[in-house]
Amino acid sequence: MRLSETENLATAEKDTDTSVSTETGDNGAFLVKNNGKYIHCLTIIGQIEGHNILPPDNKTTKYEHVIPQLVAAEESNDVDGLLIILNTVGGDIEAGLAISELIAGMKKPTASLVLGGGHSIGVPLAVSADKSFIVPTATMTLHPVRMNGLVLGVPQTLSYFNKMQERIVKFVSGNSKISSERFRELVMATGELVMDVGTILDGENAVKEGLIDAIGNLKDAMAYLYSKIDKTE
Repeated sequence: MRLSETENLATAEKDTDTSVSTETGDNGAFLVKNNGKYIHCLTIIGQIEGHNILPPDNKTTKYEHVIPQLVAAEESNDVDGLLIILNTVGGDIEAGLAISELIAGMKKPTASLVLGGGHSIGVPLAVSADKSFIVPTATMTLHPVRMNGLVLGVPQTLSYFNKMQERIVKFVSGNSKISSERFRELVMATGELVMDVGTILDGENAVKEGLIDAIGNLKDAMAYLYSKIDKTE
């Protein structure tokens, strides 16, 4: 069910209903109602699909489906907060950054929760919320930008890669407590990944590095959102 389909019902019940219920929508999104407060839950799983369609056997999150949901959640009078649940291997850089920028620019309270993994472009997505949480068993992989397909071996290609990497570095350092210098060190680290450059952080170390705000689970993320909503009312 899309947000627009719940507006009339939510408007009538929001101030008086103290029950707990959910409205499940397309693409893994759903609306949680609890004591008159509405939280839109967005799940980002598998690979972030950008301008190219991935094979049908891949689990994907399509950015053209996510962006309208974010706009609707921000503009709807019947949504009080946004919870982003992440379990992604990464994917298209520009699509991931586009989603991240939209979340970071929202006025309504937002919280992210990393479950399983928040790898690659999942890192900017995780830090884009007002407060980020990660479960102890989750991991996050930080690595340099890479590209599939034909690559020209010319200086301009390396310059393009550097510029793309800096876009990610600036966003992550600007929306978390990690410094840009430390983030670059982790991205370019050698000796940890057998077949790659980069770093894998578990939940505890992601918080220790300042990448994620806190160790927590669903109850912690929901408690944060409800507390922020109470303060704005």
